[in-house]
Amino acid sequence: METYRVGTLQFHIDLSQPLYEQILDQIRSLVAKREISLGEKIPSVRELAQTLKINPNTVMRAYQELERDGLTEKRRGQGTFITTSPSHVEGFRLELTQRTIEEFLIKMENLGYSHDDIIKNIKTSYSSRKRGQ
Repeated sequence: METYRVGTLQFHIDLSQPLYEQILDQIRSLVAKREISLGEKIPSVRELAQTLKINPNTVMRAYQELERDGLTEKRRGQGTFITTSPSHVEGFRLELTQRTIEEFLIKMENLGYSHDDIIKNIKTSYSSRKRGQ
C-alpha cells in the first residue's frame, strides 16, 4: 500500500483494489469523521490523478459519485468543494452508520448469534477496548 499526500489530504492506495472505490471511500470517511471541513476545497481531478499516477477518468468517476451523495459541490471556475451543508453530512453519517450496523447484524445472525448474544458481545468488546486504552 502506498501513501500519497495531495494538499492537506492523505490517500492510501492499494493497487490490488479498485482505485475509484478507494478514492471514494477515503474521501467519504474523511467527511464522516469530520477530518475535512465543510466548504473545504479538494484537489482538482487533474492534480489528484497526477499525484496518484492514475487515469483522470477514475478520479472524475469518484468525484461524480461524491456529488451525487451530496457531499461535494462544484463551483464553476473554482473547483470542487466539500458541501457547506451540515445536514447533508449528518444525513450521510446516519446512513453510513445504519448501513454498517445492518451489515454487522446480518453477519452476526448468520453466525447463529441471538439478539441478546450480540448485545452481550458488544458490551464485552467495548469494555475490553476501554480497558486497553
